[in-house]
Amino acid sequence: MTKRPYDDVPGTTVFDERMSRKGYHLNQFCMSLMKPENRERFKADNRAYLDDWKMTEDQKQAVIDRDYNRMLSLGGNIYFLAKIFASDGLSFQYAASTMTGVSEEEYLKMMLAGGRSPDGNRYKHEWEKE
Repeated sequence: MTKRPYDDVPGTTVFDERMSRKGYHLNQFCMSLMKPENRERFKADNRAYLDDWKMTEDQKQAVIDRDYNRMLSLGGNIYFLAKIFASDGLSFQYAASTMTGVSEEEYLKMMLAGGRSPDGNRYKHEWEKE
């Protein structure tokens, strides 16, 4: 796989054409949740609904676990993943707080204060030196 200059951006998963291909079925599943009847089927039995999609087992498990960071790493696009947390009755703010590892209240305070501190963010190759 060709290295891209942005492959090593600290704390960032760039959604490019590679991630788009990797997450195609995951993102199509997410878009299916725009229809009320699909949301109801998904809510009734997550696993059964997911098994109707050509997603990898890792992708399906990430959805079941509501592990949004894992879904991003498996090709999920945040705007498509929003369909999942909206179907769960959760806000974007709540989902973002889970992705940053803080409570929703702490996340709100952090955003109102100007965002996440860059302290501790390093390029992947800098972490490997330790």
